[in-house]
Amino acid sequence: MQNYLVGLNEEQREAVEHIDGPLMIVAGAGSGKTKVLTTRIAHLMYNGVDAFNILALTFTNKAAAEMKERVEKALGNTEARNLYIGTFHSVFARILRGEANRLGYPNNFTIYDTDDAKGVIKDIVKEMNLDDKHYKAAYVYNRISAAKNSLIDPASYKMDSTIQQEDARSNRPLMGDIYESYAKRCFRNGAMDFDDLLFKMYVLLTLHPEALAKFQNRFQYILIDEYQDTNLAQYAIIKMLGARHENICVVGDDAQSIYSFRGATVQNILQFQDDYEDVKIVKLEQNYRSTQTILNVANNVIGNNKNQIPKSLWTSNDEGEKIMLVRTMTDNDEGRFVADAIKEQQMRNHYANRDFAILYRTNAQSRSFEESLRRMNIPYKLVGGTSFYQRKEVKDYLAYMRVVVNPRDEENIKRIINYPTRGIGKTTIERIIVRANELNTTFWEVIANPEIDGIRSSQLDNFVMMIRSFQAMLEKNTAYDVAYAVGKHTGLVQELYNDKTVEGLARYENVQELLNSIKEFTETPDEEGELRDKNLGSYLQQITLLTDADQNNDENADVVKLMTIHAAKGLEFTCVFAVGLEENLFPSSMSLFDRADLEEERRLFYVVITRAKTRLWVTYANSRYRFGTLVQNEPSRFIEEIPAAHLDKTFTGTSNKAPTTSGGFGSMMNQTFDKMPSLKKLADKLAKPAPPVHTPSADFAPDDAMSMEPGMQVEHQKFGLGKILTVEGGAQNRIAGIDFGTGHGVKKIMLNFAKLRIVR
Repeated sequence: MQNYLVGLNEEQREAVEHIDGPLMIVAGAGSGKTKVLTTRIAHLMYNGVDAFNILALTFTNKAAAEMKERVEKALGNTEARNLYIGTFHSVFARILRGEANRLGYPNNFTIYDTDDAKGVIKDIVKEMNLDDKHYKAAYVYNRISAAKNSLIDPASYKMDSTIQQEDARSNRPLMGDIYESYAKRCFRNGAMDFDDLLFKMYVLLTLHPEALAKFQNRFQYILIDEYQDTNLAQYAIIKMLGARHENICVVGDDAQSIYSFRGATVQNILQFQDDYEDVKIVKLEQNYRSTQTILNVANNVIGNNKNQIPKSLWTSNDEGEKIMLVRTMTDNDEGRFVADAIKEQQMRNHYANRDFAILYRTNAQSRSFEESLRRMNIPYKLVGGTSFYQRKEVKDYLAYMRVVVNPRDEENIKRIINYPTRGIGKTTIERIIVRANELNTTFWEVIANPEIDGIRSSQLDNFVMMIRSFQAMLEKNTAYDVAYAVGKHTGLVQELYNDKTVEGLARYENVQELLNSIKEFTETPDEEGELRDKNLGSYLQQITLLTDADQNNDENADVVKLMTIHAAKGLEFTCVFAVGLEENLFPSSMSLFDRADLEEERRLFYVVITRAKTRLWVTYANSRYRFGTLVQNEPSRFIEEIPAAHLDKTFTGTSNKAPTTSGGFGSMMNQTFDKMPSLKKLADKLAKPAPPVHTPSADFAPDDAMSMEPGMQVEHQKFGLGKILTVEGGAQNRIAGIDFGTGHGVKKIMLNFAKLRIVR
């Protein structure tokens, strides 16, 4: 037996030693697919296949580099350097450079990135005298990208009645003309965008038979990693390249097909055995990553999908602990619970921060977890995304609010003065800055005072009037009321709402999440129903303190990872928190009316489960702020698909402190103080005198909040006897100012939250 075959299980070795003919390796999560793929390449080369005749396609450069390194190590020579291993885009770019003249391109053609492509689109939209707010570059780019990945050229796009009807319904009838102009512009510039690297490869093989024959002869053995993630263009190219020899090996897992929004189709792997005769199928079902309990849950969940290749993961690892199913009152409580649980696990099991991952459905969910982790001084990093408060759309919104509170804030004024676009150009801004420097005054003073002449316009006057209208709200309105008015009257929220691209929807969700956090700040009472200062200045101060921390950019740092499920695919962690398992969030509300979409959401949940090695928590919140409204949630249907025998259910109530459940972090800290008298003595010395404790009357029974009026004597279970001084608000948010005398003083109480007895 060759050394490189040592350590393979029976199924892995079967896949490696199959040489000729089509092969589909159904590789379950954690089953060692990378090892099988690289060992198979080494085995082909050991058995006389020339490295120049092997093509291996991946989805990441990191995976390609790792494969080459492993093959070279397995064979003990440098022949592996001659392999054609790389991503679809990198390999096809390499081929196209050598064949560019066939397509009329220079060999040194430029490859446009996304920003380059959008810049060209913006120029075309402007030249066509179209509304750039309606024909947004991001939307147009994504539309063109989807067409190319579906192998639709401009002419076909304009002739397709279904596509034309879609554009007409969206009131963008000239999309086809833009696509045509864009293609011509790129060709004239000698440039291809990322999607062209696939599309032009398909064109090359389709329109030039000699090129097709050349590469069919060259690539006698083709291997494709993550085949479930391929789109129509990739499928068609692979089909053509492998048509002569049919030595095609695909490796993938239909249960992890989660990228349909990028054009990937699970049908490519499901129909592979229909595309070729005598396909050999090898299933890798032994998992080397997780406990058997975690795998049992994964198997049960994915078993509810009808459109799949049946398989059952198993492991020789330990049975493992049950899955923790945790219900919290609110999304903020969910964040606090997770942070507390991380601390508890670190103390009990000595886990490092890097052992933990918090995985969510949308980026907007990161806020409550970021805030809780920071309060607990737990270092973390957002993977594949920007920190919530560092996202552009959030910073833009906060910039407006900071200017309202402090108009001398020049940097934030410059950020927002022409966003959304209101006709105040760069030249005008530069003139204002120069004038402010000449007069030794602020940017705001120059634009807000008519007596400072030389720089005046209706646009500037309207901007000043708008900011002053928000400032007039500060004294009598809550932070949420002002923030809502800012979003509405500046047009910022509408601007994001109108962008229906995937990125645009994410940005819109983020500003709604920001509003949710402000709404919760203003409406959530502190302990015992007490309300504190809820104005905009207080909120901004709180946010500033939360976001004034240095960002840790070291990928190898000991930090908790926060990321979307899509970003987590291919990764593994000792402990995983699958959060936000609520109907309309996970599964997404947009997936509930189509079986294929719902099954992809279930595959997402399967991916979450199989990221965990040792421990898995599944959490959901009874209520969550969405679009400024507190929404009551139903648990995700996926929770019902987890066998009850594998669950350990927990409920944590609402609190402004980190939750302390039996045996939790809070109780462990109390035990630590008890064992360290010096610490306890110091803590007692620093503690403030506690206010008097009230024992409720024996006949205490809360009265109807609507019956309480100024002048009444009332009893509070904690604060004791008091007199109602004022009552404000409507039926759902009545707020009373109550004087509880010495020890407690005057407190603002939300009558719907606090239980009060009228003293008669």
